[in-house]
Amino acid sequence: MDVLRAPWRMDYIDSYEDARQKNESMGHCIFCAYPKEDNDEENLIVHRGRSAFVILNRFPYASGHLMIVPYRHTSIFQSLTDDESHELFFYAKKCVPLLERIYGAAGFNLGMNIGHVAGAGIDTHLHLHLVPRWNGDTNFMSVTAETKVLPESLSVTREKILSSWDS
Repeated sequence: MDVLRAPWRMDYIDSYEDARQKNESMGHCIFCAYPKEDNDEENLIVHRGRSAFVILNRFPYASGHLMIVPYRHTSIFQSLTDDESHELFFYAKKCVPLLERIYGAAGFNLGMNIGHVAGAGIDTHLHLHLVPRWNGDTNFMSVTAETKVLPESLSVTREKILSSWDS
């Protein structure tokens, strides 16, 4: 069995934990704040729907790593309304072929990390991850150098997705 390892994520989790706790104690959630702002480019939002939006992961596992997020703040999976659940998976169904066209992705990981112990960096607001995958897409850099190689910037990734959204 192949094992995907992402040792750089621990640095992110460790450094993020203090900021996460501080922001939560102040009632701040990026998934609540970003859609209220008029700054989709900087916030990496690629599409807004009725009950959910699509955003690039600022700390991606791969180019094109998207998250689909309900607007309503909840950490309880079973509290999602039918409309929220349908829209999350509607956008997942739209984004899979979109990323296949843009990046030639050969497969995908889709999932939610529900709760901090499950690996959720933002555990108070559910979000669905959509990670494009390619045959042999893990390499020695992440294991030996604790370095992740992404072939393009997030702004370029966002523009590619935006320009292909309705095609």
